[in-house]
Amino acid sequence: MNESITTQRLRGKNVVIIGGSRGLGRDIVAAAQAEGARVLAIARQEQPLRQLAAEFPGVQVLALDATSEGAPAKVFEVLLPDILVVCAGAIPHMAPLVEQSWEQFSTNWNSDVRISLLFSQAALTAPLPVGTTILLMSSGAALGGSPLSGGYAGAKRTQMFLADYAQKESARLQRGLRFLALVPGRIIPETELGKVAAQAYASSLGLSPADFIKTRPARPTTEDVASAVVELVSDPSESAGKIFVISASGIALVP
Repeated sequence: MNESITTQRLRGKNVVIIGGSRGLGRDIVAAAQAEGARVLAIARQEQPLRQLAAEFPGVQVLALDATSEGAPAKVFEVLLPDILVVCAGAIPHMAPLVEQSWEQFSTNWNSDVRISLLFSQAALTAPLPVGTTILLMSSGAALGGSPLSGGYAGAKRTQMFLADYAQKESARLQRGLRFLALVPGRIIPETELGKVAAQAYASSLGLSPADFIKTRPARPTTEDVASAVVELVSDPSESAGKIFVISASGIALVP
């Protein structure tokens, strides 16, 4: 028997990735498929999804606005997940606090938090099958702040709270679901979001983005984050309701 097949940790699992067409989501798609999962990638724009499907034959794609009220039902009709990864989010408006309008400041509340809330609620009320895992992708900004990105850090912190709140609701309603959140510990400049953040903070310090990155501590790669997702969703240990951080040193539990 082929050893590579027998060791696939997600073999036979349905994995749905919200925000799967680029950045971290794209690498999570690749990692999940490599581990034997049936993968459905969701994103707003069709062109990146077509490119994803061409690069990873067998991956299903669905273009829709994940912030819409009916999005979870549409997604679950296409593929009922054993594992749901919410990785979608907006690029925050990067500017000092006094230069942010409310619309700019609240960008990630209306995207990242809204998507996490809608899909967490749908998982609990549809409900998704017992044993389903829902992972919300947060950010290191939720732990250390991000003064140039408006409400971004608070929005990502709220995703951490949502994982805890949803886990408590699962217990109260006896749904048997597992919610958790993952926090990439540093700016990852290989992603579109990381590139924008690095440019903004570098400019504020009078540095080039390359020099700014050199001053930063070691960071996880997008592949590290994707591997952490696979490890956490495939491990049935006591992770329900917990928050994990992925750094260059590996995965750790957030106290």
